[in-house]
Amino acid sequence: TRCGAAATSDVASALAVAPASVTGMIRRLASQGFLDHVPYRGVQLTALGRRAALRTIRRHRILESYLTRVLGYPWDRVHDEAERLEHAASDELIDRMAAALGNPTADPHGAPIPTADGVVDERRHRTLADLAVSEQARVVRVSDKDPSLLRYLAEIALQPGAEITLVARAPFDGPLTLRVGACEPVVGPNLAAQVLVESMTATMPASALANSAPTAVSPDRSRDATSARPRTRKPAR
Repeated sequence: TRCGAAATSDVASALAVAPASVTGMIRRLASQGFLDHVPYRGVQLTALGRRAALRTIRRHRILESYLTRVLGYPWDRVHDEAERLEHAASDELIDRMAAALGNPTADPHGAPIPTADGVVDERRHRTLADLAVSEQARVVRVSDKDPSLLRYLAEIALQPGAEITLVARAPFDGPLTLRVGACEPVVGPNLAAQVLVESMTATMPASALANSAPTAVSPDRSRDATSARPRTRKPAR
């Protein structure tokens, strides 16, 4: 990675496999020139490995986009389907899919799609949990690891492109009340940490900010919405 070497144990945890299995994979990939491996210091992608990784990511995310936009797959089901197809599809097929979609820059969950030349948008974004009260933002990406989370996000319209306002934040890591269109869903901090956003407040005129004051939410409404939200697990990667 570009963030430094990864420990073997971290790789095993991310892939949900035994450390012994990871050790064998690392040796094999290192022998093929995809990884630099220094015992007890971790592994890191070589230039060849990075190109191969970006190629696989591109294939996966274009497949997800095609399955969703052309074939009508729900966004909570495309991840596993794309994983089954990404190694079988030819480069020509992937490029034709991308062209048919207008060469999208992000997949259905907002993850950036590398170009055919291996260029990828690596901008960092804040999480929904980092917003200040009454700050306005646009959703840019959500975690795609938990299908039940994706289904719930779709129910409350918290998807890439959605414009939101943080209306209220309960103390002691309590739930957050949002405004999404005409609705005011309440989400927990665990869910909020899995939604990436970009702020819109800094670019808005003062007159617009004056009209974005938070509105009161009744205790009953907050309690009902909070109890209805699903439990989510931390994404594996």
